[in-house]
Amino acid sequence: MNENLWLPDSDLDDHHRAFARTIRAFAVDKLLPHARTIDEQRTFRRETVHELGRAGMLGGPLPKAFGGGGWTPLQVAIAHEELGAHCGNARGFCAVQTGLVAQCIDRFGTDAQRQRWLGPLARGEQIGCFALTEPGAGSDVAALTTHAAPVADGVHHVRGQKWWITNGGVADVMILFATVDPARGRDGITAFLVDTERPGLRREAMPGVELGHRGSDHATLTFDGFEVRADEVLGLPGRGFGVAMGGLAAGRISVAAGAVGVHRAALAATVAFTGERRQFGQPLAQLQMVQERLADMLTSLHASRGLVYRCAQRRAAGTETPADVAMAKLHATEAAAAATEQAVLLHGARGYSSAFPVERLWRDIQALRIYEGTSLIQKTILARALTEAPKG
Repeated sequence: MNENLWLPDSDLDDHHRAFARTIRAFAVDKLLPHARTIDEQRTFRRETVHELGRAGMLGGPLPKAFGGGGWTPLQVAIAHEELGAHCGNARGFCAVQTGLVAQCIDRFGTDAQRQRWLGPLARGEQIGCFALTEPGAGSDVAALTTHAAPVADGVHHVRGQKWWITNGGVADVMILFATVDPARGRDGITAFLVDTERPGLRREAMPGVELGHRGSDHATLTFDGFEVRADEVLGLPGRGFGVAMGGLAAGRISVAAGAVGVHRAALAATVAFTGERRQFGQPLAQLQMVQERLADMLTSLHASRGLVYRCAQRRAAGTETPADVAMAKLHATEAAAAATEQAVLLHGARGYSSAFPVERLWRDIQALRIYEGTSLIQKTILARALTEAPKG
């Protein structure tokens, strides 16, 4: 079994190869032993948060002045591939804690807001959530109806509901998106950076059982008279839509890289299984139709990783476009979905059981096709880039 064919190491220079191996060793030691258990028991493991913080995973891309690691976008992609290959729940937590919350604070926050929140978030002492999605506003962010109504000078009371908020039930701080003027559409949306321990907020677990990421916390947040103040605005009043899009762009590269990790794990598990499982007097891996599927899984894996690395390099250079990250997320998640489906099929009845990891990988990848913009939304972004007249 030649794992060098699917690991990223041969595509990296010495510095980044050593970085990847450090993250991999952490994931194997601290995350992989719990991945199956937290999925089967539907348990959010707080100790994982502390371990991620101590290892520098949560503060990685943040400035060193705020306790971060100053990671480049390529390092973020490498790290989140490794996390995704070993525990999708941990990678998803990092995407929210770091990409959606901490990096938004770093980009849009005041000095006081950065000083207050970035260190505790990077160390895992505080947990953040990104309170954007609503029952009637998912892909169409501008349709959100949660309302922040003025009640005094600089004070608003928020009423409305958010759902499918990752970390929502355990968060100490949230970026809360609400409209201060419904008549203005997206130009009325404002982002507020607030602690969660105040009256007017009810938190409940999402009803039902999630298809995947069952070791994550997913909550419904109901606001009724929840107070926010003028000094808690993140960015500028009425500019919350831009904050939301900035957060989603940061999160999308994590999702794309995480999908590469899921894809890689599915391929590795399938190569191992088909090499050992014998049918018709020979290992499954010797059958031509099996070989065809393994070859396709390997090729599409490298295509996905190439798009993710391209996006990371363009982000570092300041030349990234929305199409870059849309292509990376679209291809990586759809290719991983196809690879995990083949992995389950090639495992036969064993692929139908949580005793083998491919069952969990297949379930987890479905969410990556949906959040931070569905695959259809990514196609819409790409089609518009192709057909709309250039600006300027």
